[in-house]
Amino acid sequence: MSVKTEVMTQIAALVTAAFGLVAALAWNGAIQAIFKEVFGTTDTITGNLVYAVVVTIVAVIATMLIARSVATSKTVS
Repeated sequence: MSVKTEVMTQIAALVTAAFGLVAALAWNGAIQAIFKEVFGTTDTITGNLVYAVVVTIVAVIATMLIARSVATSKTVS
């Protein structure tokens, strides 16, 4: 692989990761707003901990579902 191709590949990976970070921050704001609407506030330590646990559980479930979908699509292909 040429240096130019490798550099372009790395730049593409970094730009993709940057867009992923921006999307994650946007979702974080949206989820915090929903959490505040439902539970009142996240300004306390307890509120922050509950928020973190809920987001972690959702992230784990979403990751598992995505991994299963990818595995299924690989076996079908």
